[in-house]
Amino acid sequence: MTTVLIVDDHPVVRDGLRAVLSAEPDIEVVGECGRGDEAVAAAAALRPDVVLMDLRLPGLDGVDATARITAAGTAAVLVLTTYDSDGDILRAVEAGATGYLLKDASRQELARAVSAAARGETVLAPPVAAKLVGRLRGGRLLTPRETEVLTRIAKGLSNSDIGRALFIGEATVKSHVLRIFDKLGVRDRTAAVTTAIARGILPPPEDAGPDH
Repeated sequence: MTTVLIVDDHPVVRDGLRAVLSAEPDIEVVGECGRGDEAVAAAAALRPDVVLMDLRLPGLDGVDATARITAAGTAAVLVLTTYDSDGDILRAVEAGATGYLLKDASRQELARAVSAAARGETVLAPPVAAKLVGRLRGGRLLTPRETEVLTRIAKGLSNSDIGRALFIGEATVKSHVLRIFDKLGVRDRTAAVTTAIARGILPPPEDAGPDH
């Protein structure tokens, strides 16, 4: 029997998920809650096999709750959300989510995903899998040098300043910047930094360490 904790801030959604999962003979819903902090506490207390986690939650959001639950090893976390942006997907996966489903999944897909997550298998909705593959295919990830350049862009340095800091020419810096824009799908420096933070490539400003 696979035990499940449902986490969603909409009571109607929780009721629907409970009805769907409870209809499965090998799945038991052992609890539900509507906040991220409640999810962390409930997962520790109930020790379910799977936490079915929404991302948009009051207080502690779904990603942070996922990170705490997986770090404690109390349950596998299967994200179930309406959001499929690159930033949301990457943050959830990096937080330790075993799977990522969208709320348009069928009853059968949801039940199979819950069982698979309980077995430790990775479960990704097709659009989510396509986004992740697209991010990894064809060298779309930033190189170490591009990350160095982007880190200094985030600090507000100009191309000439970056060139001096990294001992490379300004034209080379400009080439790196253009490749960064292309890989991140942005057109300016501000968008590059914002996107990189959302995707976890750069830390949030308050977490950024000093430049050595």
